[in-house]
Amino acid sequence: MVKSESPQLSVIFHALGDPTRRGMIRDLAQGERTVSDLAEPYAISLAAASKQVKALEAAGLIRLASIQPHL
Repeated sequence: MVKSESPQLSVIFHALGDPTRRGMIRDLAQGERTVSDLAEPYAISLAAASKQVKALEAAGLIRLASIQPHL
């Protein structure tokens, strides 16, 4: 049994333990997506999708990019 566990490793496994987040990572592997794009296949609210995205970001599995509106 491993006695010392990396806190970051626990965060990564927690993030990957959810099937919705694993699906989002699979979708993001195909290219950039908006939170709306990520929420659509799972029929979840934008707030729920945002929560999932934040868990992935906290685990260091994704980086968020802000989109600048075209004027």
